[in-house]
Amino acid sequence: MRTLSELRSFYDKKLHPEIFVLEEKRKEVVVLVSAYSFVILLIGVIAFFFTLKIQNVHPKVPGYVAILTFVAISGAYYFLTRGYVSNFKDVVINPLVGFMDDSLIYQKSGFISESEFKSSQIFTHAINEYRGDDLIQGTIGKTKIKFSELCAKYVTHGKNRHEHTVFKGLFFIADFNKDFCKKTFVLPDRAEKMFGGFGTMLQKMNVSRPALVKLEDPEFEKLFAVYSDDPVESRYILSTSLIQRIVSFKKKSKREVYLSFIKSNVYIAIWYNRNLFEPRVFRTMLDFAPIQEYFEDLQLTIEIVDDLNLNTRIWSKQ
Repeated sequence: MRTLSELRSFYDKKLHPEIFVLEEKRKEVVVLVSAYSFVILLIGVIAFFFTLKIQNVHPKVPGYVAILTFVAISGAYYFLTRGYVSNFKDVVINPLVGFMDDSLIYQKSGFISESEFKSSQIFTHAINEYRGDDLIQGTIGKTKIKFSELCAKYVTHGKNRHEHTVFKGLFFIADFNKDFCKKTFVLPDRAEKMFGGFGTMLQKMNVSRPALVKLEDPEFEKLFAVYSDDPVESRYILSTSLIQRIVSFKKKSKREVYLSFIKSNVYIAIWYNRNLFEPRVFRTMLDFAPIQEYFEDLQLTIEIVDDLNLNTRIWSKQ
């Protein structure tokens, strides 16, 4: 894998001259966003206090004005920054992906399909809003991989519309080079962490999953719960070495990590509350620090192949 010193050299020779040109565009966007936001906010504040003074006005109207003001500012930000964001991904993220590994292909508007996401069966709740971006795919060593940012939600309608996030973060698919007969899931163990032995009973009562499988690794058991249609096959998949590697990756990423082993694929969902490969419009990109952040996020994901030892072909497909 690439080193930080190699990244620094790549930044100085390749990225910095391109970013220097892009920086002028960023400054223009900041001025526009600030001006539009100020005008919208001013109108919103005036409208808010005006509705407070009107007699017999519905008590919810001032709240609606505040919400509309926020929506208008968010909409202005999106439309004013989308050109800069697209250019940034062409100038920074695309070359950076190639620098990480020249076998990888980057598509800024591409993402893991909804059918592939559902095939993982990691998240069982129905979804009716699904989007993503920043698809990266290729072959690392002998292993085919693809990953992208995803956001999956479902919406409920009562008195008001409510959005519920099923998953937001990086979704990773790799060829495990083994045809699994059954399905195995490795999920964050929240129940046992919160309720101890009672939590184990709650896990067993999880009707949306196959049977709970207990493994002989105390540290792994504290972090994850394993469910499988076939306990024997799940223990065959989750070798002592792989268990240790999953625990190490969990600690390194410091994120909620979900895995499933279905057919010949390993699916990995890594929860993030931020967009990984979006520029921060109000922050200069001439500083090396944000480039290092993008590099580290990419490296963390690409190194899953090494972290889980996927290139070691100890199995063969049927």
